[in-house]
Amino acid sequence: MSAPPPEVIALAEDRRRARGERDFVSADALRDRIAEAGWVVTDTPDGFALAPRPPFDVAASLADLIARGAAVPAADVGVGLIVDGWPDDVRTCIEALVEHTDAVILALDCGNVDEAGLVVHDLAVAHPGRVVELHLAQPLEGIGWAQATTALIELDPSPAHAVMDMSTVLTGDALGPLQAALQEPGVVAAGWQGADVDIADGWRSVTPAGPGEVDVLLGYLVVVDRPAALATPPNPKARFYRNADLEWSLMMRAAGGRLVVPAGGLPARQDRHHGYHDSDPELRDRESRRNYDRLLQAFRGRSELLRPRA
Repeated sequence: MSAPPPEVIALAEDRRRARGERDFVSADALRDRIAEAGWVVTDTPDGFALAPRPPFDVAASLADLIARGAAVPAADVGVGLIVDGWPDDVRTCIEALVEHTDAVILALDCGNVDEAGLVVHDLAVAHPGRVVELHLAQPLEGIGWAQATTALIELDPSPAHAVMDMSTVLTGDALGPLQAALQEPGVVAAGWQGADVDIADGWRSVTPAGPGEVDVLLGYLVVVDRPAALATPPNPKARFYRNADLEWSLMMRAAGGRLVVPAGGLPARQDRHHGYHDSDPELRDRESRRNYDRLLQAFRGRSELLRPRA
């Protein structure tokens, strides 16, 4: 990667000072001048970072992206993907979705980490109308899992929306059975994998469950009824995915919805789950604990919310 020229560094320094003085009008103007020079500036704890401007439009923030809107085609189901690096996984996951489904894929690139955003761009060019590229300057850590997931639901005009982890790879039509399950009375979400709250353990854990109705769905692959998801989105405090899917599941059950896992399994596999295994352990453990603590505070002991027991 080439180094930014001195004049661009000087503009970035001026922008840093303007932000420090809370002169955001000047800061935004300087950001635009930096972009015109072919560079993108992002804020860091130490000041700023400069990178060559990519061949796609980048929104400065999630609010900016939502305000712009996006030309997302309507389909029977849209798939929301949060792209946070791991370019090989991005290509594998999206190409499998294109091959095995008719879904429209909304790929939200957060920060072009390891140039994963460039892979999203290449796939959007190769599959127009199927892959919609959405690019943010901020990394996922600065946005949060719940906020990113909710934005994808809002931008997707399809009646059903799939929340999917990049480690999940379809080997056949896995979305069809999940969409069909949404037609069952009261069902607002159907997933690949589910679990039940361990009541005997004082709600401190969950145990694998399914097929059939379940207490919670795991976020590796879940199709939600979009109107229900808009009415009951994930808790915006959930910055990390782990346990946030459990909390969201119980929120949807508290709103009166049923959650199910279809019988017979789904044609899908899970590759290395980088979001867990390769994330910052301190961040992962802290935010996972916060998510589960909120779950306990809101739902512990409310057995009437759980699936019917024999």
